[in-house]
Amino acid sequence: MTLRTVLTRTVVLRLILGWGAFIAALLAGPLLSESLPGPVLLAVLAAIVAVIIVCAFGVVTEAEHLAHRLGDPYGTLVLTLSIVLIEVILISAVMLGPGEHATIARDSVMAVSMIILNLVVGVALLVGGIRHHSLRANSTGVSAYLSLLVVLLMTAFFLPGLIGEGGAYTPGQAIPIIVLTLLLYGFFLARQTGAQAADFIEPGHAEDVAAPRRPIREILREHRSEILLRTAVLVATVLPIVLLSHDMATLLDDGLDRLGAPVALSGILIAMIVFLPETITTVRAAFGGEMQRVTNLCHGALVSTVGLTIPAVLIIGLLTGQTVLLAETPANLVLLAATLLLTVATFAGRRVSAIGGSAHLMLFAVYGLTVFA
Repeated sequence: MTLRTVLTRTVVLRLILGWGAFIAALLAGPLLSESLPGPVLLAVLAAIVAVIIVCAFGVVTEAEHLAHRLGDPYGTLVLTLSIVLIEVILISAVMLGPGEHATIARDSVMAVSMIILNLVVGVALLVGGIRHHSLRANSTGVSAYLSLLVVLLMTAFFLPGLIGEGGAYTPGQAIPIIVLTLLLYGFFLARQTGAQAADFIEPGHAEDVAAPRRPIREILREHRSEILLRTAVLVATVLPIVLLSHDMATLLDDGLDRLGAPVALSGILIAMIVFLPETITTVRAAFGGEMQRVTNLCHGALVSTVGLTIPAVLIIGLLTGQTVLLAETPANLVLLAATLLLTVATFAGRRVSAIGGSAHLMLFAVYGLTVFA
């Protein structure tokens, strides 16, 4: 029954699609390395992106099943880290591929920050605020997320331009930044899943944390077969994304070069592709009035993205000798600072509203203007 429950027809078709696309790309490797005609390039790129999106939805689906089985806070972490893992993998694949990609990490993480904090949160607040009269999140949990975001984003984008060389950390600076970032993120996870778990649940549901919870070891022992099988399916669904990401990055760079599009657009497109499934999940939560789930998915995902991506790209830079340019432009630094201030203002009140959502959406529109300006 476990095998039939996990390996549904949809799951099997998704795996066939992902691995079939990878085999097709592998066989067509020599052709893809040549300069393709415009329409052919667009068609191949669209097909690869479509496969990656389908597989990304599969990753989220399996992560949600694991989240339901494991319970909070472990389940929420599985869902968030699965999405972040895809983001880190795509950025790393681009960095390890051919060509110079000194700004891909900066552009991608900046895009993720603006997409999550303004576009996704804005749409969620707009949908939830129009449907529900009163919405509020756990202010202590939101404050914890924002505390980390202020420090992590400052370390990622503000500091390299002040103490680094040419907007990049020197090796002597990168090593302590890697260690400190991972230590801070690890401490946050330990508190989120332990002593401060009550700060990250819906207001008025503190009794859920106070009630006795089954030990995680007992859950793992009772549902070992299902958990192992779903984990295997999750990994098997992630791998085609990893393997296809190199071809996607190469074709995307070629296409944007032909269009004369700004370099930062590549990072924005990668971020949108990766976070599309989580965006849909967030809007669903807002539609159902679960504002703390919205902040857990959005702010929690961004904390994990910055906390894991920046160390990952700095390590790749150290190992490969690549320059990792992180310092942002003055315009983006202003937008990022305004976004953090707006987030504080939005969630500091007794309740959140659609008005705050519209302000977040305007900030994202302004960010889009700066990309093409």
